[in-house]
Amino acid sequence: MEDKPIRVLMLFTILNRGGAETMVINYLRRIDRSKVIFDFIVHRSEKGAYDDEVEKMGCRIYRFPPLKLLRIPSYKRYISDFFDLHREYKIIHGHCSELGYYIYKEAHRRGLPFIAAHAHNEPHGLDIKTPVRNILKWRMRPYLTHYFTCSQGSAKWLFGKPLMEKAILFPNAIDTCRFVFNPVKRKEIRVSYGWEGKLVIGNISRFSYQKNHLFLLDIFSIVARCESSALLVLVGSGGELQKRVKEKVLQLGLKNKVKIMGSRADIPDLLQGMDLFLFPSLFEGLSVAQLEAQASGLKIINSTSVSEEGTIIPELVESLSLKLTAGQWAERVLQSITGYERKNRMQEITDAGFDINRNAEWLQDLYIRESRY
Repeated sequence: MEDKPIRVLMLFTILNRGGAETMVINYLRRIDRSKVIFDFIVHRSEKGAYDDEVEKMGCRIYRFPPLKLLRIPSYKRYISDFFDLHREYKIIHGHCSELGYYIYKEAHRRGLPFIAAHAHNEPHGLDIKTPVRNILKWRMRPYLTHYFTCSQGSAKWLFGKPLMEKAILFPNAIDTCRFVFNPVKRKEIRVSYGWEGKLVIGNISRFSYQKNHLFLLDIFSIVARCESSALLVLVGSGGELQKRVKEKVLQLGLKNKVKIMGSRADIPDLLQGMDLFLFPSLFEGLSVAQLEAQASGLKIINSTSVSEEGTIIPELVESLSLKLTAGQWAERVLQSITGYERKNRMQEITDAGFDINRNAEWLQDLYIRESRY
């Protein structure tokens, strides 16, 4: 009788095309699924962008209710009932930061040998959720056996200074072959989307406070006044600001200048067609989107709040302070679109340790090794 694969339980909010989700799906595509396979706990009833793909690969998706303050007792019972039914799981790998607290705690109570949280972000500033987030991340730490992070700043935020030294710095690796710059493909994409003769500025992210789309639109509105061919391409969906972004596009008179393309599976192709990647995030860990843009040889202007650990090819990345005005950002955008050459950057990304093929085997071996205890 053939051995069954080790089933790793991944924790998410929803399987949409965010950075953490894309990273995990990239690894899932590369591991030997006869040895290790991923299953998913998600916290939304609606279907995620990756649901169909992961189910076709033999993964299971379990839908939990959202974690809400007034429903914590019922949420805890849901977790307990789940583990009563699913005793096959020995490995938990959480990607929803401190919101995995109650699952980590129950897994620890049941003696699971591998309980990991993965730090993907380094939030800055305060909002209404900050006190609760700080309490949960502090309380979850004793229940973890493993600590993963995409950057040192993210590790410090989620695990605290003493534990960050134990964190496994795990690359947000990508399939570099899919992003190699190809001038023929670039021309095809630009013809296909009507981008020929245009200055195409792109951003790939969900419409959330963190990604700073409203400021991005302020920048672009000035660029568009100075450069009549300018076009802004926004790729992504979801997030609390999606409606406000659409409203602001109309308010600024940019209806014909801004293309909101939604969640897309053809990110490598879209990057080929862009001229510049504009990324004024309020905070970031190690951004998969920015890594993909560099792999495609695309010039990037980001904020100084984006982790420097994600700058793999310095000549392609310029970081500006969010204290500068939209006009100052626009000036740099217009100055940056000339004087750089798109070319194959595959070797630089691979040498920096961000190629998926080199890292998938290591992760697979780790899960196999740790599941034996």
